Amino acid sequence: MTESLQTRIAHALQSVVNPRTSEDVIRSGMIRDVAVSVEGRVRFTILLDAQDPASLVREVRQATERVDGVQEVRVDVRDPSQSSSNSSVPPVSRGAAGPPPSPPPAFTPPKGRSLPVMGQEPKAKAAVPPAPTPVAYPNLGRIIAISSGKGGVGKSTVSVNLAVALAKQGLRVGLMDADVYGPNIPMMMGINSAPPVIGDRIQPLSAHGVKLMSLGFLIEREQPAIWRGPIVMKIVTQFLRDVNWGTLDYLLVDMPPGTGDAQLSLVQATHVHGAVIVTTPQPVSTGDALRGAKMFERVNVPVLGIVENMSYLLCAHCGKPTPLFGSGGGRALADELHVPLLGEIPLESAVREGGDNGTPIILALPESPAARALSSIALEIVEASEAVKT
Repeated sequence: MTESLQTRIAHALQSVVNPRTSEDVIRSGMIRDVAVSVEGRVRFTILLDAQDPASLVREVRQATERVDGVQEVRVDVRDPSQSSSNSSVPPVSRGAAGPPPSPPPAFTPPKGRSLPVMGQEPKAKAAVPPAPTPVAYPNLGRIIAISSGKGGVGKSTVSVNLAVALAKQGLRVGLMDADVYGPNIPMMMGINSAPPVIGDRIQPLSAHGVKLMSLGFLIEREQPAIWRGPIVMKIVTQFLRDVNWGTLDYLLVDMPPGTGDAQLSLVQATHVHGAVIVTTPQPVSTGDALRGAKMFERVNVPVLGIVENMSYLLCAHCGKPTPLFGSGGGRALADELHVPLLGEIPLESAVREGGDNGTPIILALPESPAARALSSIALEIVEASEAVKT
């Protein structure tokens, strides 16, 4: 008898082993709520514990994609503690005994509380667990969050250049990409491969003298991260706890825009020594940056200062600055928050080119106005962070 597609998928997933349990994901009951359509579209849930490597999500998806007859794969991620023990959809069976039920005509939404899919919020909310107690990681040195109130202000560009600038000063620097929805650090640092795992520790990759960890190293380039807060918290915690950073002087954390799950996850997971707020001069940006700064103040993280990016465009012929996005916004924001304006970075095409080709401008054109501004800002951050009482 020809095996059904569901059975072939089960056999394929038996090759994926969870290094924490040394069992495959089928035997350990991690795969739930399997749905297969007649067109070969597959959807299932993986129960990912906080101690499990996030790379398992990619491995199970790739193993399923290799099965003959599979056209499309969607993997939902759920916290095992939130898994319903009496789910009406059982886990995948290890054996192939007995004919499988007829596949549904289309994807069947997983039972229970599926984390990563929008629009499937539970009708009744569970009791909110208490916030975790932050854990100190003294080997990580000073942990600095690079944040912004909105997207598109060049926060990741500032993060990579500041990390490289600090490394050029002889400091031991790590750069953690906490932007799980748009991890751009791999491209901007010119490296993108799966990090090795030795024992139970993930080994960070390294580029331009900086140790790196990003979700972009663990998932495919086109794969969207449709994840809610608990999974974001697990990823942030795993990047802090399970990555073999060694001993650092500074760990810069590139945050996603806004004041959401990643920001809260970081301050709940560890002691953050300070935050740097990136903005552009126009009011629509500084208004959002103000809210981002206030969020850090409310969780007792000192704001070290404001970085104004894209402050002005220097004329290629006469050198005269032109404030394309207005002027004075960063200084006004710094004055309102009673923090220093750490620096103003001019708008240069070489900054964008460096981000696209993986060579930050602070290395590609170290004497350019933007690179000099970023080097000065790095020195300001060191001085401001050392002044913070720990």
